[in-house]
Amino acid sequence: MKVLAFGASNSSKSINQKFATSVSKYYKEDEVEILHIHDFEMPIYSADRERENGVPQLAYDFASRLDAADLIIISFAEHNGNYSAGYKNLIDWVSRIKGRKPYQDAHLFLLSTSFGARGGQSVMEIALARMPRDGGTVIEHLSLPEFPANFEDDKGVTNALFRSQLEAKVRKTKREMQKILDSKQTL
Repeated sequence: MKVLAFGASNSSKSINQKFATSVSKYYKEDEVEILHIHDFEMPIYSADRERENGVPQLAYDFASRLDAADLIIISFAEHNGNYSAGYKNLIDWVSRIKGRKPYQDAHLFLLSTSFGARGGQSVMEIALARMPRDGGTVIEHLSLPEFPANFEDDKGVTNALFRSQLEAKVRKTKREMQKILDSKQTL
């Protein structure tokens, strides 16, 4: 299985990048690629820019990475209760590629975390509502509250309850993805 993981933040110190990377380690038997969305920064989307210059190559490059993955792990940063501007701009550009939705038939494991007690639940609610319209199928999701209290760089999720929930969700995504991949082989 090919797994793609990234934090939906362009911060060089993103806790969501750390969280997505940490969760991707549960898929060590699979082919895992870690992306940083700051590598795909483009001008702020506008119809004028699109009309004058077309869709930037970086949007096509990002879309091809999405298309190559069997499972995509995204950890959403919450900026004022919504997507980060860097992520939103990237998806705005990808959505302008003719004939595609951003997450065209993708299978997703959505995460969020923050320093607060809700763990990015507001952005998670937005993502859960939006993903089907963007072409993605959400297999599982998890919000991790109070990141510094529940996560360590070398250990990942340290709180026993949250770690147990995460590991159950990882097992579910593996089972569901195996069914999906098996069904594709029988076609």
